[in-house]
Amino acid sequence: MVDLGRIQKELKEIDRDRTSGVTVQLTGSNLQRLTGFVEGPRDTAYEGGYFVVDIQLDDQYPFVPPKMRFRSKVWHPNVSSANGAICLDILKDQWSPALTLKTALLSLQALLSSPQPDDPQDAVVARQYLTDNATFQRTARMWTENFAHRSQAATEDEKVLRLADMGFTKEAASVALQSAHGDENAALELLLTAV
Repeated sequence: MVDLGRIQKELKEIDRDRTSGVTVQLTGSNLQRLTGFVEGPRDTAYEGGYFVVDIQLDDQYPFVPPKMRFRSKVWHPNVSSANGAICLDILKDQWSPALTLKTALLSLQALLSSPQPDDPQDAVVARQYLTDNATFQRTARMWTENFAHRSQAATEDEKVLRLADMGFTKEAASVALQSAHGDENAALELLLTAV
């Protein structure tokens, strides 16, 4: 059974720290489905970006790592450009119950500053990072400008509310939007076929 008290404590800690550049919101009423937000680090191609991260907590959390995936498209060697999957050791075998959601999100922020192309999630991006860094930097900056703005994060919330107004739960709407990569019409089709 998930430790709800610990999750609530972690969320309060994140909420109190306004300077870290990471925040978390509930996705519906379930404390095991959360949405994280990571500000792009200064002096990187991700500066000015506001990256949305889906977070799922297993019943065994904090003894197993949270499952995290970028919902915002990110051009980065350690993030899948297709589905937002993240290659980061603390989200896998280096996780410790002493770590928190905040440390995991700060680690994602640090990963944006310091790509690890020798252990890539996206081989194409890693190859570009290593062989044509100027093009990599331009592409990463363009993706940040196009896919990682605060207004887009608000738009996701608005899409969830519109789908919820159609009679679906906020959680189901959020899951469908995630599966449809933010496409509201495709999410609606998923919701309708699931009924």
